[in-house]
Amino acid sequence: MATLLKSFDTARQDERPYRHWLVDECLPQAAVDKILSLPFAAPALAGVSGKRELHNATRSYFDAGNRARFPVCSEFCQAFQDRRVINAIASRFGAKLNGTYLRVEYAQDTDGFWLEPHTDLGVKTFTMLLYMSKDAQHKTLGTDIYDANKAHVGSSPFVSNSAMIFVPSSTTYHGFEKRRIDGVRTSVIINYVTTEWRAREQLAFPEQPIA
Repeated sequence: MATLLKSFDTARQDERPYRHWLVDECLPQAAVDKILSLPFAAPALAGVSGKRELHNATRSYFDAGNRARFPVCSEFCQAFQDRRVINAIASRFGAKLNGTYLRVEYAQDTDGFWLEPHTDLGVKTFTMLLYMSKDAQHKTLGTDIYDANKAHVGSSPFVSNSAMIFVPSSTTYHGFEKRRIDGVRTSVIINYVTTEWRAREQLAFPEQPIA
């Protein structure tokens, strides 16, 4: 939690094409190594991509079951549920978190993966895309950023233990242009979602909204 809070304090804000932040050294390195060693299988794309929900049956989460099985999942979620982190996210990034629920996805992307531009607007009130894999060939595999007309503007740097943060709005278009992925592009996607989120089995603390 201390490492996470320090990374928020030094976040670099960018207004182009919408307000977002780049954050470095988010977690202790030991936590990064433990997360990368989690025994979750990468979803088989079977030639289909464009939206993560196309592979809902094989996606992995730091849900209640995995928190109980893996201490690092529990520690990670406890940090993002802690009042000090919640307050920091609200004050530093302007996210409205009261009454929301923590959702953490362990994303593993393989060659053939791509995502169409989308905003996350709706039931998500905060998005943090935390890049994990250490492969040097992944440095060009950051999140693609688009303007309000869905024109490609650039991409965030993919550096292990760094992140891109934004508060979803009608202009926060992001995605992933199809390009070669060697190995597995691993990231952790942190969202806080409203009570309208239907897949409650994905939530870290389905009975504990942010107060």
